[in-house]
Amino acid sequence: MDVLKFIKDLKKRDHKPKFGALEIFKYIGPGFLVTVGFIDPGNWASNIAAGANFGYSLLWMITLSTVMLIILQHNVAHLGIASGLCLSEAATIYLKPWASRSILSTAVMASVSTALAELLGGAIALNMLFAIPIKIGALIILITVLFMLFSNSYRKLEKWIIGFVSIIGLSFIYELTLVDVDWGNAITGWLKPTFPDHSMLILMSVLGAVVMPHNLFLHSEIIQSRQWNKEKEAVIDKQMKYEFYDTLLSMFVGWAINSAMILLAAATFFKHNTNVTELQQAKEMLTPMLGKSAAVVFAIALLFAGISSCITAGMAGGSIFAGFWGEPYDIKDNHTKTGVIATLVLAFAVILLISNPFYGLLLSQLALSIQLPFTIFLQIYLTSSKKVMGKYANIKSTIVILVIIGAIVSFLNIKLFISMIL
Repeated sequence: MDVLKFIKDLKKRDHKPKFGALEIFKYIGPGFLVTVGFIDPGNWASNIAAGANFGYSLLWMITLSTVMLIILQHNVAHLGIASGLCLSEAATIYLKPWASRSILSTAVMASVSTALAELLGGAIALNMLFAIPIKIGALIILITVLFMLFSNSYRKLEKWIIGFVSIIGLSFIYELTLVDVDWGNAITGWLKPTFPDHSMLILMSVLGAVVMPHNLFLHSEIIQSRQWNKEKEAVIDKQMKYEFYDTLLSMFVGWAINSAMILLAAATFFKHNTNVTELQQAKEMLTPMLGKSAAVVFAIALLFAGISSCITAGMAGGSIFAGFWGEPYDIKDNHTKTGVIATLVLAFAVILLISNPFYGLLLSQLALSIQLPFTIFLQIYLTSSKKVMGKYANIKSTIVILVIIGAIVSFLNIKLFISMIL
């Protein structure tokens, strides 16, 4: 019996994926955990404000942000596959301590800012559905998320989150069937960059809500759940190929849902010249325009968005914090536990001090966009290093593209600060 057990174990270690026509479905999942991060309540606030105030004219930022996101997430996933390290671990190992700790500290704060938006969004949804006060609702979401994180395995969480994303997507498909979208203006909005007066804050919020620093850390960690014989180059090459399909599909779903939010707001609130200052108000205004069922579906989708994205924010915070000690994410490890709890509890503590939840959502996305350049250039440095990546280090053309993306993000941040000063 011992010999048979040894042979079975040996076969498991030597198992190779077949990569057949249906094999790709075994690799679908990590991208969707990233996707929930950019269809979170912070996105809802930013996208609804964009559509309500500027119609279809800011849809181009969703397109640009998603293209940048695909490139960045695909690149950071390569780090996890090729090196076996997440972004946080690699920073600790390959950077000087003062540099890694400085960047990772801001990344933890970005995760807290993200969790703030997720808890608020879930609490707002509970308020819409059951009239539960925001702060009590945030506590309910906090307890729910901590329970799910500490009682479920990663693969179970992945399945739950794919289900949540599906519910959110179907909800917006239903909502869009009820409104009259100006598709001509929508197509123009997706493709033509414009900067309407007083739009810079919302533009930056949309950018921060799509390209999110904590997602870059998270993707490099969770992609490793799909590794097979990572020491074999042929298997790594195939895994990178299938990772790209997972990322592309997931990011497209996120682009469609984010676009749907702006389309819905433009076809209802902007069309009727209605200013929206909070998500509760959006739900109340949808009732006379589209009916009670549309408003309830809106709130349910927001609740699922808040819970699922709060889970990934907590995972990201745990992964980054564990990286301070050069460790991977492991919910049974004390460093990971501390990171998860600190991220979510600190976010809840900030909520207790916020008087305007909707404005808090916008500012949380702004904080993410300000931290984002540091994470992007950290990623470029690590994925371009042959010491870290070996033969899978970025080629020159990839480095140029990544640097351009980093420059665009930095430029938009500078424009934001100038607009705030003036």
